[in-house]
Amino acid sequence: MVAGVAAGLATHLGVDVTIVRIGFVLAAILGGGIGIPAYLACLLLIPEEGASQSIASSLIDSFQGGR
Repeated sequence: MVAGVAAGLATHLGVDVTIVRIGFVLAAILGGGIGIPAYLACLLLIPEEGASQSIASSLIDSFQGGR
């Protein structure tokens, strides 16, 4: 719902998006907050549908001068 991370993971894994969302919430609450950095890592490292690079890859390329 926020950035499409759960929906993208659910599609890739072939499970219902609600399961993935509940997993992130449980990881955030019961896992000592690990669900929040995990969500952010997925946001940065998994490319959007149809994109060739993730956000992190794009940022690294721009810092390196587009090499």
